[in-house]
Amino acid sequence: MVGAGGVAQRHAAVLSALEGPEGGAAIVGVVDPDQTAAQILASAHGCPDYRVIEQALDSSEPDAVYVCVPPFAHGEAEYAAIERALPLFVEKPVGLDPTLVENIAARIQQAGIVTGTGYHWRCLDVVEQAQKLLATNPPMMAAGHWLDKRPPVAWWGQRDKSGGQVVEQLTHLLDLARLLLGEAEEVYAAGARLTHSVSDIERGGDIDDATAATVRFASGAVATFSATSLLVSKHRSSLQTFSDALALELTETGLAIDRGRDHDDVTVLEDPRVTVDREFIEAVTGLRATTRTPYEEAARTQQLGAALAESALVGQPVRIGHPDPGTRT
Repeated sequence: MVGAGGVAQRHAAVLSALEGPEGGAAIVGVVDPDQTAAQILASAHGCPDYRVIEQALDSSEPDAVYVCVPPFAHGEAEYAAIERALPLFVEKPVGLDPTLVENIAARIQQAGIVTGTGYHWRCLDVVEQAQKLLATNPPMMAAGHWLDKRPPVAWWGQRDKSGGQVVEQLTHLLDLARLLLGEAEEVYAAGARLTHSVSDIERGGDIDDATAATVRFASGAVATFSATSLLVSKHRSSLQTFSDALALELTETGLAIDRGRDHDDVTVLEDPRVTVDREFIEAVTGLRATTRTPYEEAARTQQLGAALAESALVGQPVRIGHPDPGTRT
């Protein structure tokens, strides 16, 4: 387990509690530059803690590696795992530098290793039903909303550390939109910040407090996305799609289907945060060929999020290219 923060703690707890054909997964080592944090997580799972990734991988001899680090800290752990041909799970967002992410994606493909990422919305058990409904009635419009609070970590408010809310939180909906609508071609976004107020001074950082964006997809569909971190609790996180006489709304707890004359609500049966870990372990142990959240897909979602953040920063539309991952260097 690379990283010992709250997300790493959650994954470690889920992995240790897994049941079924794949069994549980023992945490054999924790690596984090924060010695206290590493020792606490390692102690909870009865394993050693480390400061250096190479020493951790070579000493603990893991079957797979989880990288649960802040957005700005990606790279070293991924490269170390790839060099050792170890299956790799990377938390979202998978990085801030597009070149770094593309290089990691290329090396993963060359190494042929199993990957998973933290885009657990793809693992909602209602997503497959949504995909079936949209297969014969593709959406022409979508609307995504991530209306939330700021996470209580200092780096989150800094653009060069988190990438901003679009990259760090809205990314879940951008990824789901890519799954349901296909690849995006162009984005245009605008951001707004609180200024000259006590709140702004207390919050600090340089990220936008609110962002509104439009996205045009290669399929011809268009979408709007809105995000804000001004609230004191999560108000809404959802993706809506609109097709001919069909409206869908996906949240982390269910799927709403509106055909005009009838309305169905389908509840999620398994927590997708559990599913995403279970499917990765199944892929590592050979029970499934791959995961629903491979690094290649996460890299393309990162590209979309980075384009949206760039557009908000420069005030101009940004076009998106999608080169074949096999041609990346």
